[in-house]
Amino acid sequence: MEALIILIPISLLLGGLGLLGFFYTIRSNQYDDPDGNSQRILSGQYDDNPKE
Repeated sequence: MEALIILIPISLLLGGLGLLGFFYTIRSNQYDDPDGNSQRILSGQYDDNPKE
C-alpha cells in the first residue's frame, strides 16, 4: 500500500508531461501536413540524386 503513495503521483506527473508534450507539438504545427510528405517522397519531381 505504501508503494501506491509514491507510484500514483509519479504516474500523474508522467501523464501530465506527456500531455504537455502533446500540446507543444500541436502549437508548433507539427501536424499541419500529414499527407504532403507521403506524396512528395513518391514523386520524382524534386529528386536530389537523379539517375544518370
